[in-house]
Amino acid sequence: MQDWSGTFGARTTADEAVADRDLSGQLMIVTGANSGIGFHTARALASAGARVVFACRDSAAGAAAVERTLAAHPGVLAEVSLLDLGSRQSISDFAQRIDADSVDTLICNAGLFGGPYQEVDGALERTVGVSHVGHFLLVRALLPELLAQGGGRVVMVASESHRTPSKLDFDRLPLTAAQYSGFVAYGQAKLCNVLFASELQRRYGGEGLTACSLHPGSMIPTNIARSSSLAGFVMKLISPFTKDLNTGAATSIVCATHPHLEEISGRYFSDCRPKLPSAEASDGAVAERLWKRTEEWVGAS
Repeated sequence: MQDWSGTFGARTTADEAVADRDLSGQLMIVTGANSGIGFHTARALASAGARVVFACRDSAAGAAAVERTLAAHPGVLAEVSLLDLGSRQSISDFAQRIDADSVDTLICNAGLFGGPYQEVDGALERTVGVSHVGHFLLVRALLPELLAQGGGRVVMVASESHRTPSKLDFDRLPLTAAQYSGFVAYGQAKLCNVLFASELQRRYGGEGLTACSLHPGSMIPTNIARSSSLAGFVMKLISPFTKDLNTGAATSIVCATHPHLEEISGRYFSDCRPKLPSAEASDGAVAERLWKRTEEWVGAS
């Protein structure tokens, strides 16, 4: 197995992570790329030669992010495409607009935290509905392209918050309006991200697909807390002890581009290195049950 310890670490930046990478000819998609670590992930990948699709719910914000990328790295291949992960129709439309026979990497970065209880398509609580179910549908829609040339990569941006629920309570997944707590919903969604990556690897690894999940860093100031004044206040208090956004994007970059990732696919990463997830996140039976439950939610088999 490749020795990661001397290569990247907690202070690696996104730009350092791509410094020796030539991604020319690769198509990479980053959800939630208009701001935060998603933007820095997409920008750095484009700077290394990849054609990068900034998949954003707000097309104007996405276009502005592409312009910032082009200003910093003239001539790179960066484009925006509308994607609302809370809408099945938007996910389907997005997948149909991908004008390529294959997709090399899909980075599922978009997420939500806090705010009042809301639902998305399928009457699902919004945090889990967007962060987990929306990405499940997106991966399913792009699976032919991801498998087209022996298998692409799927990178799930999760969080150490996946450890907060010691067990995935399927009777409370997703939360109802009466049960709702922004912190609980976020922990559920991040645990689902880790479980989904491991089950995706189990199901499609034999066809060449590589899937993994990651923690980008501790409480990075970002738009993820845009709906919660409390979360925004907490982030300001602890910001001296956190990574900046460019550093927070590095683990996503490593998972998307490291040539030896296939040897440890299906794993969870933090600070650009493999790390053991929670016991619940490591339970294959729970991962399989979540997959089947998600299929029930979306009416798939």
